[in-house]
Amino acid sequence: MKLIATLVLTVALAPARLPAQGVLIAPTAVFIDARSRTASLMIMNPNEQTAEVEIGTLFGYPVTDSAGQLTLRTVDPPDSTLPSAAAWIRPFPRRMALAPHVQQTVRLLVSAPPGIADGEYWARLVVTARGGQLPLTQTGDTGGVHIGLSVEVRTILPILYRKGRQTSAVALSNLTTERRGDSLLVRAHLERTGTAVALGTARGELVDSTGKVRATFSSPISAYVAIDPRFAMPLDSVPAGAYRMRLEIAPGRTDLAPDVVVPFQAVRDSVMVQLP
Repeated sequence: MKLIATLVLTVALAPARLPAQGVLIAPTAVFIDARSRTASLMIMNPNEQTAEVEIGTLFGYPVTDSAGQLTLRTVDPPDSTLPSAAAWIRPFPRRMALAPHVQQTVRLLVSAPPGIADGEYWARLVVTARGGQLPLTQTGDTGGVHIGLSVEVRTILPILYRKGRQTSAVALSNLTTERRGDSLLVRAHLERTGTAVALGTARGELVDSTGKVRATFSSPISAYVAIDPRFAMPLDSVPAGAYRMRLEIAPGRTDLAPDVVVPFQAVRDSVMVQLP
C-alpha cells in the first residue's frame, strides 16, 4: 500500500534552481514592451521524472513587513487604481508535460486594453510544477507500507509591461542601525517616484575614523512602492569604537541585463554608529 500526501513549495522573488521536483526557468524576470507585446520563457525539467507544468498569473508586488523582510503582497481581484497587467497576459502553452531533461519554450502574449495610459504595469507569473515524490519511510516487515510526499513546486516571477517612455527615481531617508549579535542591522525608508520600478542595488560600508572600510554588504533591491528594508552587515573582526555607516542605493543589479533597468540617480545617506 502507498500513502501519498502533497507538499507544496512556493518560491517567490527567487531566481536559479528550485528545490525538490522544480523546473528551471529563464529568464527569472520578464520585461515586455508595448510595441512588441510578446516575450518568451524557457522551461526545462532537470529531474528524472516527468513534470506536469501549469502557468498562471496574479497581481502582486514586494513590500516589507514590520521586521523589514520582503514579502509578496497579492491583490485578487486588483481594482482599477492598481497597475495590474495580470488579466492581459496569455501564456502559450498554459499546460504541458515535460519529460526528464526536456525543455519547452513558452510564449507570453499581452492583450492590453486600447487607450491605456503610458506607464508600467505589473503582474506575476506563477509556474507550478508537479511530478515525482519524495519518500519518507519504507517498512519491509509491517505490511509493505510506503509513505511519501507528492511534490508541487511553485515559482513566482515578476512581469513588467511598459508602455511609453519610463522614468525612475528613489528617495532615501530614516537610516538607522542596530547591533544584534555579530551583525549590524541597517534599516532605511525608500520612496519610489517616477513611472518605473526602481531596480537597484543597496551597498553599505562601515568606515572607521581613518577612512578605512571595515565591513560591507551588497543586496539587490526592487522598490515598487514605499518600503522599509532591513540589511544585515557582518561585523567579523570589527573592534569596538565609533564608525560611520554609509548606505547607497544605485541603479542596476547583477541578475538583470542593463538594458531592462530604467536608470535613476543614485542616492546616499550616512549615520554614526558606536559599537560596544
